[in-house]
Amino acid sequence: MESSVTISVRASSYYSSHFSVSPSTTPKRRLYSHKTHYSSFSFRSLNSIHSDSKSISSINPKFSRFSCSAVAFSPSPTTELVGGKLQHLINEFQSLPGSIDRVKRVLHYASILPPFPDSSRIDSNRVMGCTAQVWLDAQLDHYGKMRFLTDSDSEITRGFCACLLSVLEGAAPEEVLSVKTEDLAALKVGLPGGERSRVNTWHNVLVSMQKRTKKLVAEREGKKPFDPFPSLVITSEGIQAKGSYAEAQARYLLPDESKVQELVNLLKEKKIGVVAHFYMDPEVQGVLTAAQKHWPHIHISDSLVMADSAVKMAKDGCKFITVLGVDFMSENVRAILDQAGFEEVGVYRMSKERIGCSLADAASSPAYMNYLEAASGSPHSLHVVYINTSLETKAYAHELVPTITCTSSNVVQTILQAFAQIPDLNVWYGPDSYMGDNLAKLIQQMTLMTDDEIAEVHPAHNRDTIRALLSRLHYYQDGTCIVHHLFGYEVVDRINEIYCDAFLTAHLEVPGEMFSLAMEAKRRGMGVVGSTQNILDFIKLRVQEALDRNVNDQLQFVLGTESGMITSIVAAVQHLLGSAKSCGGAKINVEIVFPVSSDSITRTSPNSSTGLKSVNAGDFVLPVVPGVASGEGCSIHGGCASCPYMKMNSLNSLIKVCQRLPDEKNAIVAYKAERFKLQTPSGKSVADVGCQPILHMRHFQTTKELPEKLVNEVLHLNSNGRPIL
Repeated sequence: MESSVTISVRASSYYSSHFSVSPSTTPKRRLYSHKTHYSSFSFRSLNSIHSDSKSISSINPKFSRFSCSAVAFSPSPTTELVGGKLQHLINEFQSLPGSIDRVKRVLHYASILPPFPDSSRIDSNRVMGCTAQVWLDAQLDHYGKMRFLTDSDSEITRGFCACLLSVLEGAAPEEVLSVKTEDLAALKVGLPGGERSRVNTWHNVLVSMQKRTKKLVAEREGKKPFDPFPSLVITSEGIQAKGSYAEAQARYLLPDESKVQELVNLLKEKKIGVVAHFYMDPEVQGVLTAAQKHWPHIHISDSLVMADSAVKMAKDGCKFITVLGVDFMSENVRAILDQAGFEEVGVYRMSKERIGCSLADAASSPAYMNYLEAASGSPHSLHVVYINTSLETKAYAHELVPTITCTSSNVVQTILQAFAQIPDLNVWYGPDSYMGDNLAKLIQQMTLMTDDEIAEVHPAHNRDTIRALLSRLHYYQDGTCIVHHLFGYEVVDRINEIYCDAFLTAHLEVPGEMFSLAMEAKRRGMGVVGSTQNILDFIKLRVQEALDRNVNDQLQFVLGTESGMITSIVAAVQHLLGSAKSCGGAKINVEIVFPVSSDSITRTSPNSSTGLKSVNAGDFVLPVVPGVASGEGCSIHGGCASCPYMKMNSLNSLIKVCQRLPDEKNAIVAYKAERFKLQTPSGKSVADVGCQPILHMRHFQTTKELPEKLVNEVLHLNSNGRPIL
């Protein structure tokens, strides 16, 4: 018979209940007294615990970089103890024959969970990302051990919490921080058909425990807490700005009505459509969003949809299209309008100067052409080029290697479909090096998935096909977006310190550090990696889920992309919250966090609203974002997450262009997006050849297959290794 060792640790009366967990038997509730000042746990002998813990290779003594990062501690004499407890818990659940038996055992654990004080059921103690309501409170006792209390309105979730308490209650801080979310995978406890959301509960409670642990230790050691990033808090009642970065832009929450009306009058009078990218200056977005209520031919989106929207506006009778974006966007709009038969519709940019893009510039460099020259020498090569490149780049590339464009939302499916459709294919992606590296990591991680899980991503693939294609996926090594480049180690470290339990979002273009952080969050249902539209959809989905639960809640999202897109995010969130308010639903607070340094702001106007704490937009749909206005500085200590090229699209320029249309005297000829008159090396029109990769992508989006013409180009290169166009 195994001996039993009882570990008793003096604690406050706050943690006054007794419960016993014996992994070899069904848990039973013990009597407790509110007068006692001790918590007791009964385990098998320490010798057997140490023996079992040696087999736990998954417990990494080095703290995971994807959990809340640890602070330095002295070595604990019980370093193996948490590992032993976890292994016993794993053994217990794995010994049960079926999922129903494991669920019953979870419910038994729920029955021994100590009572949770009503005074601790506060918003700040809620665990984000769980299907049920979960509360967590933590203390660091005077022996330097962690004390946790948890509760939930779901019995299953209460059982999960009790299991975690059986492992981590009374542990040293370094032990709590040593456990990784993947260490819980072996428990394999969930409900039939709902394992994914239940497993997320394990992970999210653990991450919250680790965040509280690190914070308590830092406070005890007298360390200065990290300053939070600036943010906007959105409720059904209005907006609250936190931090100078957000406050500096809050004055645009209610745009100048006279400017809105002036713009609307011009657009209506002259039948002008406006297509703008997500990353506009906040003042411009504020006025445009307000103007949309009076003139339907205004659209804010990513670069691909801008051209589609322009075609629709032309069909609806617009004579001019003004483009608020960088130059390749206006080029695409011009070319797509021509392809659709609207050559007579004028397209205008917002500056007589070049509106560049660091990523597009990288693709037009000699180094990129050399990269494609090398690709043309490989058999069965396909060039997958990011849509955010010039028409000229697309044309020259297509004459070297058969080319299809992609967006950040369809690039994974494009590449996987290409490998499935063309035997022995070599894919050459470019020009974004961060996205290329992230794609390679993403597909590498798929080799660890089951065949069924891979089939959910793409039905034509399995572990063998994914392994086989890895060596034939190439990406350009020297192209970056200057905005996403700022999401490096400094930002990631700070997110890890403060926001590891929040929802994390990341564009596919961010550096690997931010990508890995968001991917870890994605695995436990707390993150998204993808395009701007993917990020917007993720936030809307999580807000809607909170509304459907119909309980008061707080959601926090870290925005891992250019700050300009927050305009659309906040407008969508306010729309959802407003609908719930009208139905008498629960109160949901949504905080959008901007990973920037408040120190990076250089104010340019004495009228900046430094003392502004909140702005109530009433029933007006939020029109703006906290982004960087013209002239404000940036810093690598968090960056400004704002594109200086995009900010060349000012409200004054838009009004100026609209006032001078139609341009009968050629006063704004420098603003006009001209048709390409250049020819490719083979003597063909740059516009015609440059549109082909875009049309190939449109075919893929419609049919989910690469067009036969493109496949033939890949399979039948001419004798010089060039595609037959």
